[in-house]
Amino acid sequence: MATPLSRRTVLAAGTGAAAGLSLPGVAAYADDRAPSSMRFTLNARVLDGGEQVTSVTLDAARLGPIDPASLTTGTFTVHAKATSPIPIADGDAIFSEYDLDRTVTAARLDRRGNIVLDLSHAEGQLGGSTLGYIAGRGRNVMLDLAYTITQQAPFALRDHRLITIKNFVQGRRLSDPEVDSFSSHISASGMKYRLYSPTGSHSARRGKRPLIVWLHGGGEGGSLPDYYDNETTLRANRGALGFATPEAQHIFDGAYVLAPQSTSAWMQDGPRFAPLIREIIGDVTRGNRIDHDRIYVAGCSNGGYMSMKMTTVYPTLFAASVPICGVVQSFPPGGPPLIPDSELVKISTPSWLVTSLDDLTVDPRANTVHAHDLIPGSLVTLYDHVVWNGHQFSGHWSWIYVARNDPSINGTHIWQWMAAQRRH
Repeated sequence: MATPLSRRTVLAAGTGAAAGLSLPGVAAYADDRAPSSMRFTLNARVLDGGEQVTSVTLDAARLGPIDPASLTTGTFTVHAKATSPIPIADGDAIFSEYDLDRTVTAARLDRRGNIVLDLSHAEGQLGGSTLGYIAGRGRNVMLDLAYTITQQAPFALRDHRLITIKNFVQGRRLSDPEVDSFSSHISASGMKYRLYSPTGSHSARRGKRPLIVWLHGGGEGGSLPDYYDNETTLRANRGALGFATPEAQHIFDGAYVLAPQSTSAWMQDGPRFAPLIREIIGDVTRGNRIDHDRIYVAGCSNGGYMSMKMTTVYPTLFAASVPICGVVQSFPPGGPPLIPDSELVKISTPSWLVTSLDDLTVDPRANTVHAHDLIPGSLVTLYDHVVWNGHQFSGHWSWIYVARNDPSINGTHIWQWMAAQRRH
């Protein structure tokens, strides 16, 4: 389970009188035995552009069976406020803070009988993100989320009692089943990491399982000593989560997914971070049924660099490497290359590189195309733009395609190619 998140407790005064609701066959009287307060949980989902709060669950099942016809999008209103968890320096800025009303698109009951308020959300939509990006630090942080629920009209139980709750109390936990499926750990060297373990039929099968190592981008690293959360690695994009989906788990026949978190940024000191990542891989392989011939490494941006660096430092460790919009030249320009040509030509790990030609953050030709030209036998997929489900993202975000198993060559998609590789 993910480490519980720090969230503010919110008390919101409810309004609405029993006479404000008119339903066929429902008696118009209030229930004096209704509780004065009710807890609620924020539900989130990681979109391709990052995690958003997509709904709110009110702990209403204990009241008894609720008449679903008494719930409308106007029964409750939802206000959201998101602020930085750490001070922002003068002259710096954090993106994605907000203080606004969230649009309720549906009010329904879940299978337990709790009330769920679905909230409007979409790629690029302001007001639902769980992360903020601090420009001066180049880091994503978990925002402090304070939600206020106000009841505007009573709802009815199936026995015709009308219920109005005066106060709603936000729970501390942020619920995201995909993120929560990764357990939280810390290595002996102090590097945090998350681990997905195969479930269901995959966990019951005999034999050893593959291990996929996901190395995050620069925005998901820590910034010791004031912020190192082991959360943004999974919540900023679907890079690690993609490999834990049922589709990926079927292709890999049940795989462990490991997501270490840098204490800063991989590119700041790749040679120092390499053995720390290797230490975590060793811990995970010793503690689980891992097939040493099927360990794969993939990463984006900073992690694209680090996935290549790992194959230069440990040439026989990985069965395959997938560097996405990675960096091999000096970044920013002007210094020595991060991975010199003399190291690139010696990479023996099967590699499939991915980038978009409109990447304005990392020069795709000087880095990905150049590396592909030098890494023996490597494959490459070059996109013109990053577009998914009709939404165009920044050209740097080509990891979206790998998280969706989109790159293909001669009919073979990248996940299937990875799964077919074995360490030589």
